[in-house]
Amino acid sequence: MPLPPKKKKAEAAPYRILGVDPGTVALGFAVVEIHPKSRRVMELGVLKLGKMPDHAERLATIYRRLTQVIGTHKVSVMAIEAPFFGKNVQSMLKLGRAQGVCMAAAMGQDVAVTEYSPRKIKQSVTGNGNASKEQVAAMLANEFELDNSRYMEDATDALGVAMCHYYQTRGVLGGGKKFSGWEGFIKANEKRVKK
Repeated sequence: MPLPPKKKKAEAAPYRILGVDPGTVALGFAVVEIHPKSRRVMELGVLKLGKMPDHAERLATIYRRLTQVIGTHKVSVMAIEAPFFGKNVQSMLKLGRAQGVCMAAAMGQDVAVTEYSPRKIKQSVTGNGNASKEQVAAMLANEFELDNSRYMEDATDALGVAMCHYYQTRGVLGGGKKFSGWEGFIKANEKRVKK
């Protein structure tokens, strides 16, 4: 009597991180798919909102677009940049509303949200919490082989947020490694280090 065919192992759903750099004039977003030995950018873009005169219309557009991105890519988690404290109260209020709408779009689809400070994002991506936006963009362009000129700063900022989440949680995701020193880190992360 022949043996029944072996059942195929069910493949785990890909782990996808949506990084968001919130804003009401320009909102950057990036979706990164994580695999045990690789990462790839699924979508990278900027939602340009500056020409919309009505603030409520901008917020509705943010909600619709992020809801679409989450659904299309079956996002596992959203990582979002926390607002920095500025002197202009009106700007802070608008930015807070944009961030809230982004979070609502994720939570409405049962996607967990994690918030990171700008300093934590820079530290995670470059190793320096005081790095410039250009340094963060250059590091990410090197890692993902991106043509930096094709993307606006807000898009690479969003990619930085997504990668910050990955670096902060990769032990939980099963990809975490401990290194005995810089030599071990460099050897394991050759793509991230310019020679």
